[in-house]
Amino acid sequence: MALGNSLPFGLRDVKIFSLDASGDRVVPGVDLPASRVFSFKEVVESEQLEGDDQIQASHEYNPTVEWELEGGGISLEAYAALAGGTVITSGTTPAQVKTYSKTKNQARPYFEVEGQAISDSGGDLHAIVYRCKADGDIEGGFENGNFLLTKAAGKGYGQVGDEGKLYDFVQNETVAAIVNA
Repeated sequence: MALGNSLPFGLRDVKIFSLDASGDRVVPGVDLPASRVFSFKEVVESEQLEGDDQIQASHEYNPTVEWELEGGGISLEAYAALAGGTVITSGTTPAQVKTYSKTKNQARPYFEVEGQAISDSGGDLHAIVYRCKADGDIEGGFENGNFLLTKAAGKGYGQVGDEGKLYDFVQNETVAAIVNA
């Protein structure tokens, strides 16, 4: 079947990939379990030149992608990928202990986020937002009788360089998992 219109339905997978010093994706990525929302919005600032009682020109600058993630539960590794900090595992089974720690001097890191939705028209659709930073709230809450839900929001600033990609949509004729190796 040839690629036609994509009809994405449902969120199947979301992974966060750390970035190395040159801005390249570090694999493997960290899975966001029970992902419920991966939303994104392209945003630009603009300036208009007005004259003779009409708009003569418009210039757009500083494109970013505002994104939001929401899921059920979260691994400490995924939390560290969003918020920075360190995860240390100590002890041996059955008495292992995993601790997430963050100091006030540790900045939030840049990362890439990739989500996958199946398509009712066949195949799937991947959305990739480049050089993200959680510059909004990262939140979670424990409530009686409810699962832990976590949320994070921020911006994607695009790959480093003048022509860096801001985001990609990748439509696959055959379902393809998020590349994690």
